[in-house]
Amino acid sequence: MATTIEADLPFEQALAALEEIVRRLEGGELPLEEALALYERGMALAQHCQELLDRAELRVTRLAEEAGPELLGEEGG
Repeated sequence: MATTIEADLPFEQALAALEEIVRRLEGGELPLEEALALYERGMALAQHCQELLDRAELRVTRLAEEAGPELLGEEGG
């Protein structure tokens, strides 16, 4: 069963949820089915966080390209 994450879930909330899942899984006292369900949700949250980071990196790259080297303090040749 695939776990879906809300597309508008903010990065900070997704990361906090992922950290809580890791904490619970590392505790080692969960029944197998619950551990598997948490692992599946954790993987979905990790993918969501990575997608948000990728989008943020792309935005920063585009902004830097639009700014040009003179605004970024780079010297041209």
